[in-house]
Amino acid sequence: MRKTLVLNATYEPLAAVTLQRAVVLVLQDKAVVERAHAGRRVRGSSLEIPMPRVVRLKRYVRVPFRQRATWSRRGVLARDGFRCAYCGKRATTVDHVVPRSHGGQDTWLNTVAACAADNHRKANRTPEQAGMRLLCRPFEPTPDAALVAALGLSGTDLSGADLRGAEPGAMPGTAARGGEVWGGSHELAEAG
Repeated sequence: MRKTLVLNATYEPLAAVTLQRAVVLVLQDKAVVERAHAGRRVRGSSLEIPMPRVVRLKRYVRVPFRQRATWSRRGVLARDGFRCAYCGKRATTVDHVVPRSHGGQDTWLNTVAACAADNHRKANRTPEQAGMRLLCRPFEPTPDAALVAALGLSGTDLSGADLRGAEPGAMPGTAARGGEVWGGSHELAEAG
C-alpha cells in the first residue's frame, strides 16, 4: 500500500500514513497536497484530486520531541540510498561493520548497506580484517530524516523552500547519498 508523508504546518515531517488517510485529511480540509504522484489522480463521484505523496496540515500539531531514530534494516538501506558501502553497487543486504559474533550491535553506527557479494566476501570479519574499505562512514540520522528517507523522499528540502508554491503534481528530486536532509557530511576523510 502507498504511504504518504504528512508534514506539520511548519513543514516538519510528522508521520507516514496510508493513501486513504491522506485523501481523507485533504477532503476534510485539514491538509493540502504539497507533492503528488505525477500524472496520478484520485477520483470520486463528484471530485478529482492529485494522488498525494506529501501533504501538509493546515494547523500546527504539537508533538513530543523525538531524540533518536529507531534502527531498522529498511532504515539502514534507505539511509545509504540502497548503495553498497564497499563498492557503490545496488545494496540488498545490511552488513554489521563489527560482526555480531564479535560483539557488534544492531545500531546505526555499526550497520551499513551492502551488496550480497561484498557481504559474503566480508563474512564474519571487520572491514580491516577482510581488506575492504568503507566508502562512507555510518551515521545516525535524525528521526525526521529517517522517516523521509524511508519514504524515498530524501532529496526533498523539508524547510518548505522547495514545497511552498510548488505545483501539486511536481515530484521531489532525489539527492545523492548524504544529501542535505541528513544534515552534515558523513564522508570518510582521506588517511594521510
